[in-house]
Amino acid sequence: MAGTAETTGTTSATHTADAGTGPGRGVPEVLETSATELVRRLAAGELSSRELTQVHLEHLEAVNPSLNAIVAVDADGAMARADAADRRFAASGPTGPLHGLPMTHKDTHMVAGMRSTNGSPIFADHIPEADDLVVARLRAAGVVATGKSNVPEFGAGSHTFNEVFGTTVNPHDHTRSAGGSSGGLAAALAARIQPLGEGSDMGGSVRIPASFCNVLGLRPSLGLIPMPGEANAWAWLGRSGPMARRVEDLELFMRAISGPAPELQLQAPIRAADFGGAAPEDLRGVRIGVTRDFGLDVPVEPGMLAALDRAVVALEEQGATVEEATIDLREADRVFGDTRAVDFAAGLGPLVETRPDLVKPEVIWNVEKGWALDARDLIATTAASTRLQRRVREYFSAYDLLLSPGAQVEPFDAQLRWPQEVAGVAAETYLDWMRSACLLSATGLPTLAMPAGFSDAGLPTGVQLTAFHHCDPQLLRWARVYEVATGWADRRPADLSFTMDR
Repeated sequence: MAGTAETTGTTSATHTADAGTGPGRGVPEVLETSATELVRRLAAGELSSRELTQVHLEHLEAVNPSLNAIVAVDADGAMARADAADRRFAASGPTGPLHGLPMTHKDTHMVAGMRSTNGSPIFADHIPEADDLVVARLRAAGVVATGKSNVPEFGAGSHTFNEVFGTTVNPHDHTRSAGGSSGGLAAALAARIQPLGEGSDMGGSVRIPASFCNVLGLRPSLGLIPMPGEANAWAWLGRSGPMARRVEDLELFMRAISGPAPELQLQAPIRAADFGGAAPEDLRGVRIGVTRDFGLDVPVEPGMLAALDRAVVALEEQGATVEEATIDLREADRVFGDTRAVDFAAGLGPLVETRPDLVKPEVIWNVEKGWALDARDLIATTAASTRLQRRVREYFSAYDLLLSPGAQVEPFDAQLRWPQEVAGVAAETYLDWMRSACLLSATGLPTLAMPAGFSDAGLPTGVQLTAFHHCDPQLLRWARVYEVATGWADRRPADLSFTMDR
């Protein structure tokens, strides 16, 4: 089902596969290296942006045809940008904390001069004149833009397919979904195309693909990475957030681009410099509640519950106190569903009105739900959200973290639009199988998706770690302890490694 990336320019290397896990004998060392170490080498003059970008593009050319993770590549432009970065470095040193690092961008994020489609036939030939804020900040931090990663149409849904480019498949099993909406990025990270990138998350769009592809994804607190919107400057449900293979790279990303934006009033009381620092030696004293069903009988497949159990053992072995507990989420479904519907109606309603023939049915359903809400509905939803925040505060008066399944299902058949049932329970809408992520989105809390080993079927699994509002830096420091203790994120796709013809 995979499509073919649009490519501008050429690369020269050829590759053949051999199997392996961890740093592979066939994979160039720089492709297994963390973004943190790469930018250190770039800043020290030990590696040029041209060298790194060339290897990035060669590897992309070799592995992407079987994945369809990257759907537009500007090879000539990328090499020109890398050369410019090297010239600036020679003249005055690094231009920013991500100086010279090649990176593709999510196709729902506009990149000036680069085809940016939102996965929609309506925008199939769209070339924006300006960067979205998150891309502009990455560019200012020194990133070398190389292409665009695939998304579902308008980022709706957690399975990456669209009518423009086709389906992105999972690097660990090419018959399975890579998740979504940041599925193209998750697959690129797992396939070692790049070590770091920007995703976005309304109902699990960084967390579910992280779980599916054995990588990490952070949905940060509100205001840390501003998301200006033309229709609603006060929108809070959607977030921009980083994805990576290492916690330290998530921290690097947050240091590089988080911070207030003058066009938005909602600001987070966290400085970019707060990210990083020494991690604790263990998790003694950390109180963690764990939930298998969010207190709402949410169906979860046995393989994902087994992953949760593995994570509990790992956290307890590091000294954490883990016991069954959850936030009272009884009104979270309403808060999420109504807020999402209003956001969809505000942002995509005009397209549904004018071009319904070119908009997928799931988006039309969500927009029409938003249109159907009246003032009484919105007042009730606001009151429900207020009560939900009171319950959030009550939970975090007793616990530091909430541990929950990273998804309700293991990576599913990539030919499906979405799972029709979960653990024997029929799904009524395309959002039902994403409920484990949507419920936490309704709280607005920072949530990190982390690997939790592989299922009996050999598929990646994950868990979610949720902290209180604006505790993102501490959440990531605790996560580093878990990461080192488990090593689960080190496992790469078995058929990924290749030999460079160099």
